[in-house]
Amino acid sequence: MKNISKALTIAGLDVSGEAGMNADLRTFEEFGVYGMSVLTVVVACDPDNDWSHDIYPIPLDLIEKQLTTVCKGVGVDAVKTGMLGSAELVELVVETIKKYRLPNVVVDPVLVCKGIDEIMVPTAAKVIKEKLIPIADVVTPNSFEAAYLADMDRVETLDEAEEAARRIHELGAKNVIVKSGTRAATDNYVDVLFDGRSFIHHSTERLDGVYNMGAGCTFSAAIAAGLSKGETIKASTARAKSYVTTAIEGSFRLNDHVGAMRHWR
Repeated sequence: MKNISKALTIAGLDVSGEAGMNADLRTFEEFGVYGMSVLTVVVACDPDNDWSHDIYPIPLDLIEKQLTTVCKGVGVDAVKTGMLGSAELVELVVETIKKYRLPNVVVDPVLVCKGIDEIMVPTAAKVIKEKLIPIADVVTPNSFEAAYLADMDRVETLDEAEEAARRIHELGAKNVIVKSGTRAATDNYVDVLFDGRSFIHHSTERLDGVYNMGAGCTFSAAIAAGLSKGETIKASTARAKSYVTTAIEGSFRLNDHVGAMRHWR
């Protein structure tokens, strides 16, 4: 029987399905990887108040039981982290990664919500920077998160993205991918991959009239899926970038407020 690669997402549940755990598990499925999940928060939205977000944390002891079920009871070939809503939760995740020696750790910092340039939980962000980033095999910040992690005022140009990647690598992360995303002022989106030795740039054209909610979750999940199957960081990043671009191109309107990416092919 062929070995099945297994990947774990430690993330929040977006009940409308656009991002978070939903996007991660759909991505694992598309990459032929068995997906498992540890739920950290539930995110609900108010359709009568401009789709405003309400976040409901899962009790820490329940999160710990979920982690034990998967990490001790099953085992994983890769793990990615998403929304971690408290410093205590980040500490628990760090302890779990070390205790079970989890391989191929992909950290999507999720320090901000899409379209908002303000750290959601400063105490959690601090522990992510100090304790989770140093044990990451891959970290995938957007430009705002990269500026925070790199102690820079901003990350807007290609030179600034490369400098941020260098600084974050110095924190301990083996590989850093700084995503330009919608904050870029150019006609292209350029993601910068730094492995401590050299830079690789992945460029795609800016797309109009599309939806990209969940793009960061999907990208990091696709990288984790590739790594779980034994791919190199360069190969898994290239495949992830291509997959996300196609999913955005096929995105569709979900309601009067938001749209969703097309994860299936």
